[in-house]
Amino acid sequence: MSEVVLRVGKRGEIYTTRELRELAGIREGGRVRARVERGRVIIEPLPTLEELIREPVVEVSPEEAERLSEEAQREVGSRDLGG
Repeated sequence: MSEVVLRVGKRGEIYTTRELRELAGIREGGRVRARVERGRVIIEPLPTLEELIREPVVEVSPEEAERLSEEAQREVGSRDLGG
């Protein structure tokens, strides 16, 4: 589905279809962000706190983590020595 025509109610509410909400990832009781860009209304779902927690923030290999740790330790050490 790439396009649907939606109905606007008497008070301005926009009625979407179940298929459209599912494709967009909009769940009942969920929150969405809406903005206007060049005369178009853009509506996108906001992730729940649980969804944010499950997503990895950064993925690094053990070797890269070790390298970053050593680099951070060197920086802290040089500051402690007045560098």
